[in-house]
Amino acid sequence: MMVDAPSTAPAPPGPLGSAPDPAALQAYLGGLEAWVRGRRTELDDLDASALAAGRGAEVGSDMALALSLWKAVSDRYAEMWATWDGGRVLEAERQQVTALVWARLDGVGVSVPEACRLSDALASQLRTRLSLTPGADAAAGRIKDLRAQLERIRDQVGLEPAVGRDTAVDRLAALMARVDEAAERAGRGADVGGVLPVIEQDAAIFERDLIVGNQKRRDARGLLEAVRRERAALEAREAELTTLVADCVATVQPAPRYAVPDVDALGPVPNTLEALIAYRDRLGRVTQAFDVVRTAYAAALTEHTDLRALLDGYVAKARATGVADQPDVAAAERQARDVLDRRPAPMALARQLVTTYQTWVDTQAATDRPGGPA
Repeated sequence: MMVDAPSTAPAPPGPLGSAPDPAALQAYLGGLEAWVRGRRTELDDLDASALAAGRGAEVGSDMALALSLWKAVSDRYAEMWATWDGGRVLEAERQQVTALVWARLDGVGVSVPEACRLSDALASQLRTRLSLTPGADAAAGRIKDLRAQLERIRDQVGLEPAVGRDTAVDRLAALMARVDEAAERAGRGADVGGVLPVIEQDAAIFERDLIVGNQKRRDARGLLEAVRRERAALEAREAELTTLVADCVATVQPAPRYAVPDVDALGPVPNTLEALIAYRDRLGRVTQAFDVVRTAYAAALTEHTDLRALLDGYVAKARATGVADQPDVAAAERQARDVLDRRPAPMALARQLVTTYQTWVDTQAATDRPGGPA
């Protein structure tokens, strides 16, 4: 929105050659300073409104003249202020200030009062030309916001993948054309109050779609790296399980009959978010299957190791009780070890023979104890 026009420039403190009293000069310089600041703010707002409405070229020459007048007055005010020196002036300095007020300004050829009046008239004319219809300032502001939003959208379009980017570019171009058309109509004085909300809604939806799409791609990139790591870990685990299964099948009979899942059967890792989520679920199911396989085959190998350790424990007991070398006990040990040493070892028979050896040890130990069976 454009600000209100600043207060008019103050009246000259006196005619050329006069030496006004310090109070009059101070009031004049204070009023001129306020005019210089206010006029610059107004010109900036007028320029922004003209650009937002697409009318920069139309008012360009008048705007350039207005800025030239402002610059000339601003520079002359700076000379007056330096001469004023905070009020430490004698009659000669006061005369010099009035001389600066009435001397012609460089570049515009008029005095400060004339330049101020010309600037006031020019600013008023610009305000009128840029506010042909009620609400023109508001429309110009909305068009300016739309152009800024389209620049943000342009940046987002640049982040789109090559595949599909042309569609986004076409959508952006269509929006830009609609904004330009609305700005041109507003510049001719047409009411664009019914057009702008539709463009604003379409631009907001487009920007949201681009932001969401970009976020999904970032999420997909992070998930892609995670899925690749999980797959690599499963491939390594598949090799370890294959070795475990081979060892188990060679060591015990019967061995579990679970198959090791083939990670390659999952196919290549996809690159879209939805497909990656589904692929990761399949990796999870493979992980669960690996857990089942490892538990089963490791348990079978552990039982074989435990049976051998149990046999060794009974042999230690037999030696401690002095029955290890008895023919039946020694024969039972040899049978149990022979079966456990087979590849693969028949586990049902191995269990039975280890139990048989335990029975021989316990029986013979009880017989040899004092008071035992004769």
